Amino acid sequence: MDNYAEQLIVFLKGKADLEEKQAMEQYMRNQFVFLGLRSSVRREVYREFFAEHGKVQDSVGVARILYEQPEREFRYIALDILTKDVKKQPREVIDFYEQLVVADSWWDTVDLLASTLVGGHFEKYPELIPEYIAKWINGENIWLARTAILFQLKYKENTDAGLLFTNCEKWLDSKEFFIQKAIGWALRQYAKFNADAVLEFVEAYDLAPLSRREALKHFKKKERSE
Repeated sequence: MDNYAEQLIVFLKGKADLEEKQAMEQYMRNQFVFLGLRSSVRREVYREFFAEHGKVQDSVGVARILYEQPEREFRYIALDILTKDVKKQPREVIDFYEQLVVADSWWDTVDLLASTLVGGHFEKYPELIPEYIAKWINGENIWLARTAILFQLKYKENTDAGLLFTNCEKWLDSKEFFIQKAIGWALRQYAKFNADAVLEFVEAYDLAPLSRREALKHFKKKERSE
């Protein structure tokens, strides 16, 4: 085991909070095990560790080990560590990100992976987009499909609108809450930069009520302010 990762695991486990652990597990429907370190506490604890041990040298290697731990906080820290190196990773790290998306998937890890890690990686290596997005959006895994829909969340005016709308269209019939929510979220975000295109898409297709409601939130706020 990587010595940095091993020391970090021991350090974090020593900070576990039983009372918070129970509350956090209940919030996540008892699907996952927690140490009981809420986000602000977790970040403070890691800063304390960082001050003593310094920067991670192999972010992917450390993240891989942290993801093997059962407690959810280790995954959050793994993603934080990877985020700091998002612009430095080689093109093949996308396969590792794909593995993380499907590892005990839930919104708490997948959304950061999609919007920051995968999205950032595709900005650096846009030639990877056609292969991976086609595979994910045409597959059966809802979390990979959600990633394909959300990866452009931070692209702003550089969003490939055609790809966004195509990805949304492929899953319009889905009954999955997390897919319907992703479609609405992605459209709402892009509407900040191209409201007309989003409105045209929403009016042209039969979106799920949740997707439509999310997509048009900014429009309704504008109407109320006028």
